[in-house]
Amino acid sequence: MTRFNIVKRDDLPKKREWFIRTLAILFSIVSAGLVIWILGFNPMEVFPGMVKGALGTEIRLTQTILKAIPLIVTSLGILVAFKMNFWNIGGEGQILMGALAAAYVALNIEGLPRLVTLLLMMVAAMIAGGIWAFIPAFFKARMGVNETIFTLMLNYIAIKFVTYLQYGPWKSPESQGFPKVATFPDNAILPKLFGIHIGWIIALVLVVLVYIFINHTKKGFEIRVVGESKETARYAGMNISSVIIIAMLISGGLCGLTGMIQASAVEKTLTASLSGGYGFTAIITAWLARLNAIAVLFVCFAFAILLQGGSYIQVSMQIPAAVADMMQGIILFFVLGSEFFIQYKISAVGRNTTQKEVA
Repeated sequence: MTRFNIVKRDDLPKKREWFIRTLAILFSIVSAGLVIWILGFNPMEVFPGMVKGALGTEIRLTQTILKAIPLIVTSLGILVAFKMNFWNIGGEGQILMGALAAAYVALNIEGLPRLVTLLLMMVAAMIAGGIWAFIPAFFKARMGVNETIFTLMLNYIAIKFVTYLQYGPWKSPESQGFPKVATFPDNAILPKLFGIHIGWIIALVLVVLVYIFINHTKKGFEIRVVGESKETARYAGMNISSVIIIAMLISGGLCGLTGMIQASAVEKTLTASLSGGYGFTAIITAWLARLNAIAVLFVCFAFAILLQGGSYIQVSMQIPAAVADMMQGIILFFVLGSEFFIQYKISAVGRNTTQKEVA
């Protein structure tokens, strides 16, 4: 009787790796097109429509970049945690707590130059996001508490707390009864460059800094070693608890910075919906980028095209939102699935105990 074994690959040639990824993308497009056709839409119109909706005009391209910016910054934060095998699912909460801290600075500190105000907002946001990530990191390092559940639950606490502020103590008296926090003053709004807020410059700088930090610094090396093997890290004399806490402070700080960017440049106020699901989406993009900071830039932009294009076809072609979401899910399913065949191979084992590689 033949059985199958799943074996981790030692080293897959780059050409074959890209062949598997390309094949996955082609399969995803064909499968999504088939679903679209079954639902009564023309895939030959829908797919070009998505590209047109994301890149077709200057305004649409701007919207795509605006979606890519928070995704890039959050993905970099998630990347640092994942590199250490710390499953930070709390990006949403860290974004909101960063936005909350930035909003406090924007609404309560007056009379400062714009540059000083924005820098204070950034620092406050990174500290708040870092503290929100420090909580599960501390319990993980000291007591071995499961970080996945811990960080996930902290999301809901952050959402409810910001909602409470929005509907209660921070509700603007000028909102005419609507649950709205006061709009930020002009000196708390990120300036624009080439028609887009300078968050895109911050994102590009962070890509370079995170890449250098992970690959060319002692602390980045320690994070990688802890992620690969805690026993090896312990044998090398590394303080594992310290590495976990420092990595999570950085991870949460970057997610908190996303909150500041969104609050200052996009919403211009604090709202409970400000995180926009970026904390969860960044988990996918960081993973697709194979935890490589440079790859994050391209993966997030591609994903932003998918998001913006999906929004466009809903309006222009009257395609239901569920169909657009299903297309995104199908594409992600195949692309993520390809990572399994890149990292593992399936071998058929017969009675004679010889193995034959299947995939």
